[in-house]
Amino acid sequence: MLISFDTYRLIFYIWIGIAIGIFFLLLKITAPYGRHSSSKWGPQIDNHYGWLLMELPALSAMLYVLVKTFPYQNLPISIMIGLYCLHYINRTFIFPFRLHTRGKKMPVVIMASGIFFNLANTFLMGYYFIHFAKYDINWLYSLKFIIGIILFFCGVLINWKSDNILIHLRKPDEVDYKIPQGWLFTYISCPNMLGELIEWAGFAILCWNMPAVAFFIWSAANLIPRALAHHRWYNKQFIDYPKERKAVIPLFI
Repeated sequence: MLISFDTYRLIFYIWIGIAIGIFFLLLKITAPYGRHSSSKWGPQIDNHYGWLLMELPALSAMLYVLVKTFPYQNLPISIMIGLYCLHYINRTFIFPFRLHTRGKKMPVVIMASGIFFNLANTFLMGYYFIHFAKYDINWLYSLKFIIGIILFFCGVLINWKSDNILIHLRKPDEVDYKIPQGWLFTYISCPNMLGELIEWAGFAILCWNMPAVAFFIWSAANLIPRALAHHRWYNKQFIDYPKERKAVIPLFI
């Protein structure tokens, strides 16, 4: 059964409304994973495998969309799907197993909520690409695509470099947290999250469609409260933490 565009648009608005609600909820309740993880949230799973299982559905579902749309030989859509998969290949198979977090756990409820988000978001994105997207080859030369793809890769580089600095703050057998120094950490506590925000802002611009915009809004709804929580944690944990640093956006937040 096909979903009409009017129904799809209604689902889009509802999905955006939920994201806004989640944003305000997360400003009050810190999501319990990473340094904020807690056994009070029920059963837990190894942090590495939790990340893998949480992110794998997004990659798998979008690869299915790529196969489904491949016969149309639409290069702009294939590039958009490829960029999406690039992010999730890193998040699924590379990033989790580079973490020096031996013995760390993630609540299963967090993993399950991540799986739900990734499936819902990828469904909206994939359904749009299969049934509603109308791009021709000239889209690749449009200002939106050029600006968007530049922002996307700038965000990727910021995110990956920041993750690399954080990962190498401690040796594989160390568990203590340290203050990250240098580069964008001079100005903000979470440049890795800033990079991801820039990445998905660029993706929304280069796609210029409803699900890409929704994904950016959802990313902001999750990442900004998490960055604020990290920033508060740093200031509470380290008495010598640089007071001039902001959380995620230099000079502002």
